[in-house]
Amino acid sequence: MNTKNLLSIADLSAAEITELVTNTAEMKHQAAPQVLLNNVLALIFEKPSLRTRVSFEVAIHQLGGYSLCLSPDEVGLGKREPISDIAQVLSRYVDGIIARTFSHQTLETLAKYSAVPVINALSDLEHPCQALADLVTIYQKKKRLRGLTLSFIGDGNNVSHSLLLATSLVGINFHFASPPGYNMNEQIMQTGKQFAADSGSNIIVTEEPKQAVDGADIIYTDVWTSMGQEIEAEQRRTAFSSYQVDTALLSLAKKDVIFMHPMPAHNGEEIANGLLNDLRSVVFDQAENRLHVQRALLAEIFKGAGQDNQ
Repeated sequence: MNTKNLLSIADLSAAEITELVTNTAEMKHQAAPQVLLNNVLALIFEKPSLRTRVSFEVAIHQLGGYSLCLSPDEVGLGKREPISDIAQVLSRYVDGIIARTFSHQTLETLAKYSAVPVINALSDLEHPCQALADLVTIYQKKKRLRGLTLSFIGDGNNVSHSLLLATSLVGINFHFASPPGYNMNEQIMQTGKQFAADSGSNIIVTEEPKQAVDGADIIYTDVWTSMGQEIEAEQRRTAFSSYQVDTALLSLAKKDVIFMHPMPAHNGEEIANGLLNDLRSVVFDQAENRLHVQRALLAEIFKGAGQDNQ
C-alpha cells in the first residue's frame, strides 16, 4: 500500500483493492502470519459496535498482537483534550489506531498528528472496511468483480459512499436509488464518476428502486437512519417507505441475484421480514468476511512489524 493510513476506500488503488480481495480469500484457509507480534493497536470507538469491534480485535489477536479498546468517556475526543494531542500521545504508546467516529474530520485530524497508522472503522462519511468485506463476499459468490452490477437501495450514507468508490474503482456498475433529498455526497459522487470513467463501469442515479435493480447481480441496502440521526427517524421512515427491499424487488433483478446488508438490519423497514434468511441473502457471509478482510488489511499495513519486534 502506498499509504500507511486507510481513511477512505479511495486511499487504495484498483490494483491494491483487487490484491486485498484475493489475499483475503487465500488467508481464509491459512494460518494467520504473526505480523503484529508484540504490537499493540488502540481501538477508539465513539459509536457502538458489534461486527467492527469484534472482527478487529479477533484479527489483531490472530496476527499475534494486542488490542486496547478505549470508550468515548475514557478518551473524550476533542472534549477532554484536543484530538491532535490524543494522536500524539497514543503514537508514543501504541503501534496503530483504529477509530470509529461520528465525524470524518476527527479521523483526518488523528491521521495528521499520528506517527502510527490510522484506520477508519466507520465515520459519517465512509466505511471502507465494510466495502472491502463486501467486495470479498461478491468475489466469493460471483467469482469475479468487473462487469457486475450492484444496486444500492436507500440512503446516501457512509456505506453507500464507500461502495460507490470501491465498485467504480474495480469496474462494477453502481446503481443507486433514493428519495429526493437523500442523495450521496456530491464530492464522493464526482470522484466515483472519475473512477468509473477509468474502469469502464457506469453509475446510474434514480428515484425509482425498480429501475435501479433492473439487471442487477447484487442488491444492497442499509438502515434508513444511521447512528447520530435518531432525531430524524420518523421523518426518514416516511421518506423511505417505498424503498423497502423485499422478494418482489429481488425478483426484478437477475435470477442469480444476491442480497447484501451490512447489519444491523431493521425488519419491516429497509428490509421485509425474513429477508436476511432468504436463500439469496449472503449477509452472514458478509459479516464473517469483516474478520477475514481486516486480517488481510492489517497484515498488509503492518507487514514486517512483528519481525522487527522479535
